[in-house]
Amino acid sequence: MKIAILGGSFNPLHIAHAMLAETAVRELGYDKVLFIPTFIPPHKELSGTVSAKERLEMVRVFCEREGNGHFELESCEVERGGVSYTYDTLCYLLEKYKGQLENKPALLMGEEIAAQFSKWKNAQAVAQMADLIIFPRFPDSFGANRKSCGNKASGHYVADFEIHFDKESFGFPCKVIDEPLLPVSSTQIRQRALCGKSFKYLVPPAVFDYIIEHKLYLER
Repeated sequence: MKIAILGGSFNPLHIAHAMLAETAVRELGYDKVLFIPTFIPPHKELSGTVSAKERLEMVRVFCEREGNGHFELESCEVERGGVSYTYDTLCYLLEKYKGQLENKPALLMGEEIAAQFSKWKNAQAVAQMADLIIFPRFPDSFGANRKSCGNKASGHYVADFEIHFDKESFGFPCKVIDEPLLPVSSTQIRQRALCGKSFKYLVPPAVFDYIIEHKLYLER
């Protein structure tokens, strides 16, 4: 079995996440994509009032309804609690799937994340444990109100897109996909929801239904 890993805050999960996972299955040949919501991301402070449990459930309903069995929720980071480090998650997954994998799991990420990969916990070990697959991404040019909806960088990280990703100076084995991700961001969606604007087609149907049912991202 070939698995790919897609981690993130999923605040909320949107169509660019879904397309990235579909690309991994249909074009890169992976049998399963594990969606792994973070509990506390090490690189940013999460914005908004949506809980880790609610973010987890959004991903759960999406995976149950989409992907034709190729998408699966992996809740280990929320269950583990604390700061969610990819190194710890990889150690857990390699043990969980021991004897089942054809090769290394793939770690899927946008280039704005890859630009700061060297700052990750045990980055060199992560690059040896997984195949890094990087997707170009357009900066979020929506102009969202960062004070109410944007995430703040934490620790020694800087905000997304403030550092340009350069494959030549990246320093780790990786594969860069030619086609950019769709120019959609969770910040954009939160801002539109807060302002009462339409966002229905920026998220998968299952996620939209969950947001509306539970009245997420509205001013509380």
